[in-house]
Amino acid sequence: MNLMITGGAGFIGANLVLHWLQHHPDDLVINFDALTYAGNLENLAEVKNHPKYRFVLGDLRNPADISKTFSKYHVDAVIHLAAESHVDRSIYGPADFIETNISGTFNLLETARDYWKTDLSAHRFLHVSTDEVYGSLGSCGKFLETTPYAPNSPYSASKAASDHLVRAWHHTYKMNMLTTNCSNNYGPFQFPEKLLPLLINNCLQNLYIPVYGDGKNIRDWLFVKDHCEALDCVFHSGKSGETYNIGGGNEWSNIDIVRYVCKELDQRLGRSKENSCEKLITFVQDRPGHDLRYAIDASKIKTELNWTPRHTFGEGLSKTIEWYLGHQNWIKDITSGTYREYYELQYGGQNSDAV
Repeated sequence: MNLMITGGAGFIGANLVLHWLQHHPDDLVINFDALTYAGNLENLAEVKNHPKYRFVLGDLRNPADISKTFSKYHVDAVIHLAAESHVDRSIYGPADFIETNISGTFNLLETARDYWKTDLSAHRFLHVSTDEVYGSLGSCGKFLETTPYAPNSPYSASKAASDHLVRAWHHTYKMNMLTTNCSNNYGPFQFPEKLLPLLINNCLQNLYIPVYGDGKNIRDWLFVKDHCEALDCVFHSGKSGETYNIGGGNEWSNIDIVRYVCKELDQRLGRSKENSCEKLITFVQDRPGHDLRYAIDASKIKTELNWTPRHTFGEGLSKTIEWYLGHQNWIKDITSGTYREYYELQYGGQNSDAV
């Protein structure tokens, strides 16, 4: 199979590319990425010369980029992860989210529909979305696949719109579509504007740790490698037209997770109580429309596809902290912006292709 993974140089995408090359050695993996600020080819340096890996510099907002990729590599299937995904950025600059998440998804759907038109059912399209499309929960309850959509940020609204497009293309055109909605991911390669890598990096640099509001907003946390296994499972065994919620079953308030990581880092770095990372915690003004709580009911994927996360939160977090402590140069390159110099070197490689 020739599998196109959009956004494969990003956090979840890079982990999925590595997972797929390891577990499906007969498949050709085409990583289609525009390399915006969060796309980092250093994440995939170990496979840049892999015989079953190709990198394509392309933009979903440009239908010609997508069409050329489908034609050149005879794309059989798509796992669509490419998206603008940071809520704060969506609040201050929503246009990019509309163009990439909605228009980009439309362009990808239309290209796939045209290229696969001789037998749409033979080609699978997995759309990766977020639990944020469901809105905010109170102190009880969990999101089901049937929970009505109620997005509260420009980011979640743009993802909800892309979900609706995928559903419509399945029902109208009978395309072989699947959608997943996942909880907050954490793990290696995450851009350090997100909570956990930001927290770890700031502790190491003795910078203040910003916590929105009172820190009591609750999220369900999913280790990225468990997420990749779930996507693999849904792609191969999920029922066409269905949605599957993917959660880690780890609900933590922001302030509790910050304090937990601070204690872990204190222990690993040998910091005294007087020099604890907790001293860096700084409460800041809450962001507009900040959802109180997200929680996933993942019973459907467990019951129908026999998937459950393999890592507890403690196990996944320990591996995450170890990775960031062992990859200080990666963090330095990201925070300084020098990681982008790697792109110029990669473009000239035999497994890269700027369309």
